[in-house]
Amino acid sequence: MTLPVSYDDVLAALPRVHALLKRTPLFEWPGLSKLLGCSFYLKHENHQPVGAFKVRGGVNFVSTLNSFERAAGIIGVSTGNQGQSLAYASRHFQVPCTIVVPEKANPDKCRAIRNLGAELIEQGRDFDEAKQFVEALVTKRGGRYVHSANEPLLIAGVGTMAWEIFEELPQPDVILVPIGLGSGVCGTCIVAKHRYPKTQVIGVQSEVAPAVAESWRTNTRVTTPTANSWAEGFATRAPAEMTMEIMQALMDDVILVGEDELRLAAYWMLKHTHNLAEGAGAGALAAAFKRRDRFAGKRVVGILSGGNLDLSELPRVLDIGMKSEED
Repeated sequence: MTLPVSYDDVLAALPRVHALLKRTPLFEWPGLSKLLGCSFYLKHENHQPVGAFKVRGGVNFVSTLNSFERAAGIIGVSTGNQGQSLAYASRHFQVPCTIVVPEKANPDKCRAIRNLGAELIEQGRDFDEAKQFVEALVTKRGGRYVHSANEPLLIAGVGTMAWEIFEELPQPDVILVPIGLGSGVCGTCIVAKHRYPKTQVIGVQSEVAPAVAESWRTNTRVTTPTANSWAEGFATRAPAEMTMEIMQALMDDVILVGEDELRLAAYWMLKHTHNLAEGAGAGALAAAFKRRDRFAGKRVVGILSGGNLDLSELPRVLDIGMKSEED
């Protein structure tokens, strides 16, 4: 089977990505390893200049635009991190950029998109409604529409994250990757199956936003009526074609986690590593704890995909974490 993105595409992305972005740390945290009963490593994509892994894809994509596309500008849809990614790359390459986000999107992510110089439009009750709006808008306004998942250059760019993991830890047993539409887990699968096929690449989604997980499990297109997760990086109601094709071919499993399991994982992240994780960014740790019997004694890498927590959620995270300490 020929997939739309190859390991060679990831290798081609490396010089473009590393020209602007430093390698992020991969640390084993003793407190988390003790908690989980395995050797648990975090890949700290929260240390990216926009606080999330998606900037790799944005840099790779925008750097390859031709002069006509750069002049016309780009337009994309996001719950926040993809928007920051495209805005960051567009500012560097001097490309006009418009980002559409859902109404009531994470205000700190919206502010960051504007601070990076992009036009921000708030439209729709969730990601999928914002996506419908942007696809109509680009027909009227023109410009290069950047789909959040059906873009090979985005997937290849975020695949450089996994390349860095295997450079430092050549034979991990498991890599846990949060899934919104799946660019991160797809890039990781592509690299893992080339570098060390025994590595299990497992996606993570929220129990209240399981469309991609259920689509993968049933090999059908599952659309949910809502995706009301506080972890906006998980809040999608339908899968994307390209990433689902790659996941069906290469992903080993998927784990669903609860909303308070994500909050507790964010608390542990803060307590044991002093890193702030957003909801989806805490997903890998939540899954590792939920399935700790399965992963006992293994070398497990969790992708801390982003640290852009809406600070209004922090009191709930701390409350749930502190109550867990009392139990």
